[in-house]
Amino acid sequence: MLVFVQLLEPHVVFFVCLSVEMVVMLSARLHIVTSALPSGRDCKYTGQAVRALPIRIISVGKKRSQGVQLVVDEYIEKLKLYCSVDDVHIRNNPKNAHDSKAQVDHEDSAVMDLIRSDDWVVLLDERGKDIGSEQMAELVGDAGNTGASRLSFCVGGPYGHGKRLRERADVSIKLSSMVLNHQIALVVLVEQLYRSWTILKGQNYHR
Repeated sequence: MLVFVQLLEPHVVFFVCLSVEMVVMLSARLHIVTSALPSGRDCKYTGQAVRALPIRIISVGKKRSQGVQLVVDEYIEKLKLYCSVDDVHIRNNPKNAHDSKAQVDHEDSAVMDLIRSDDWVVLLDERGKDIGSEQMAELVGDAGNTGASRLSFCVGGPYGHGKRLRERADVSIKLSSMVLNHQIALVVLVEQLYRSWTILKGQNYHR
């Protein structure tokens, strides 16, 4: 996914604005770039039966632009061919705190209220493990063998994740070596989750 990030990085400001056309265009470019990635040859679960855990995506941030929401909805609909998906958005700084530490604490509590004791929690973090598409597919497959009832992915707000969530997380990953705006991170995440399932099923990536 690094190539995709390098391609978009100079235009991040435009991506998060309210231009539907721009985000749809970038989504199409995302299809082209990611289709060049390996397609499951190194994933241990490819072609095998995998327990499909429901997925919940919890993201913290400002109201999403119309274009970003359009792309996210598109991939979630594709994902629903394989598993149930729940997209939850939490407004950053929900209690209008005046300092960043209090803001992170409030966001932390809001996220933790949505996580069950039997969730398998994946933290998206710039300090997390650097994984490729095949490893993401294996993460989805491994989660199905844990006894968990749901797979929860957490995208943090502008100041990152809180202490409770970091301690609760079962695994921490990063989508890029570069820091991503949370809306871009969300788009990359849902695309990669869809790609993961096509890898697990041994299917070609559908454009």
